[in-house]
Amino acid sequence: MNFVVSPEWVEERLGKPGFSVIDASWYLPAHNRDPKAEYLAGHLPGAVFFDHDAIADTSSGLPHTLPSPEVFAAEMEALGVGSDHTIVVYDGPGYLAAPRLWWMLRMMGASDVHVLDGGLDGWRGEGRAQETGAPAPVPATFKLDAKPHRVTSFEDMREIVASGRSQIADARSAARFEAAEPEPRAGMRAGHMPGAKSLPSSSFAKNGRFKSPEELRALFEEAGIDLSKPVVTTCGSGVTAAIITLALETLDHADNTLYDGSWSEWGSRDDTPVATGKA
Repeated sequence: MNFVVSPEWVEERLGKPGFSVIDASWYLPAHNRDPKAEYLAGHLPGAVFFDHDAIADTSSGLPHTLPSPEVFAAEMEALGVGSDHTIVVYDGPGYLAAPRLWWMLRMMGASDVHVLDGGLDGWRGEGRAQETGAPAPVPATFKLDAKPHRVTSFEDMREIVASGRSQIADARSAARFEAAEPEPRAGMRAGHMPGAKSLPSSSFAKNGRFKSPEELRALFEEAGIDLSKPVVTTCGSGVTAAIITLALETLDHADNTLYDGSWSEWGSRDDTPVATGKA
């Protein structure tokens, strides 16, 4: 299924009733960028801003973990985003944090959700219209149809690592996966879950554009992922794992889940097994 849409596709629908655009930009601390300030300085016309760190379970002790369905629905309604809308999400470079919100929206009850190919950088590069400031949201209803089975908990992840009943696809860089470089967050061990396969998030797009289904399929095959079997996606903190999820769903692979705690949880504990080196 094709979830990725072109700038032309989005531009044709801007301003139409039931069409929502969300800026889901987010960056690692090392990037030293302020996505909210950048949004206010320039964004797609009519776009609202989704704050990954604020619309989260802030009591978990982990970065931007999933909020409760009720909190998520209330936040979407406050932004004027309805579950029955056609929704397009984007971020700055194209494929960093937008797939995370794409996944969240679909998991919480929205069905017609897309990702803007090329992100804001691509949109700007083509000289398309932008707005500044924040628009006044219009009333909307977000009807919940949560799918908790699409989220892997720590307990489930521990069992998966022990049993091997699901393949593990890790979106962190190869250097982090192999423990060739330290984790960017303090207090975490380096390495990966035993049995995991390395599928760096940066490999799914080229020049900001998502790769073709044929190229995506080849990526999974090269990494040793069998697309006829279950997959759980993971990364540093549950954000870029959704890039792998987007690729899987693009290839009509539905038997996949996302480990929300990801390495921020697994790597910060002293009671979890950690492997190093190549997969």
